[in-house]
Amino acid sequence: MKLVESIKESGGFLNRYTHESASCRCSMTFSVFLPPQATDGRVPALYWLSGLTCTDDNFRVKAGAQRYAAEHGIALIIPDTSPRGANVPDVPERYDLGQGAGFYVNATQEPWSTHYHLYDYVTAELPALVEQHLPLIPGVRSISGHSMGGHGALICALKNPGMYRSVSAFAPICHPTECGWGQGCFSAYLGDDKSLWEAYDATCLIRVGASIPEIFIDQGTADEFLLEGQLLPESLAAACQQAEVPLTLRMQAGYDHSYHFIATFIGEHIAWHAQAMA
Repeated sequence: MKLVESIKESGGFLNRYTHESASCRCSMTFSVFLPPQATDGRVPALYWLSGLTCTDDNFRVKAGAQRYAAEHGIALIIPDTSPRGANVPDVPERYDLGQGAGFYVNATQEPWSTHYHLYDYVTAELPALVEQHLPLIPGVRSISGHSMGGHGALICALKNPGMYRSVSAFAPICHPTECGWGQGCFSAYLGDDKSLWEAYDATCLIRVGASIPEIFIDQGTADEFLLEGQLLPESLAAACQQAEVPLTLRMQAGYDHSYHFIATFIGEHIAWHAQAMA
């Protein structure tokens, strides 16, 4: 784990690291914000998963989250959204498949299956690496994300009961087996057997009994991808109601899919996670 950048911010440090990933078989980059409280003791960690086309840079630059993390004494762990490099498969003419669009699954189909193991990376390799090399982060975790990353946060929490104290999301892809983004990526990464897709679909997971104590979601009503039918929060809400999984779904009037939306409400999400990890 190599430190490549360190920036003083909000009384703490925003660090960027690279390492050779066993899961993704390439060099991976991630960022960590260590709040000022980390100089005196251990701090819990909020993992943030970003959306299509993003890297770790989008959230750490645009969301304004560090000031709230410093206020509550929470570390932020911000991975990349896919493997990258000259030898990593990509579809340059598409923003919704390949590099920048790992979809937080373990790919089983060629040419993706060698490198695209973002699910294992986020839930196993990265936490182990962080907690080994940064002992002030002891393993108390929550998870959140946006769009494709909101989908990732939901499935990581649902598939790993007890691993995260809380889960939230901004405009998540709630039912990827039934939307164009999910169908395009899942068919490429996982093949044509749709029963395999359901293992990475939050709505499907809840329908078959997966459960977590509570889900907290903010969704903008002017989100262009909501209007296009890519996000389908109503499917998740129906599944949660049927399964009696507590869901707070706030429809925020007039907000779109951008980081302006995230920056508006990220403080409330961090405060909510801080209470869960206290």
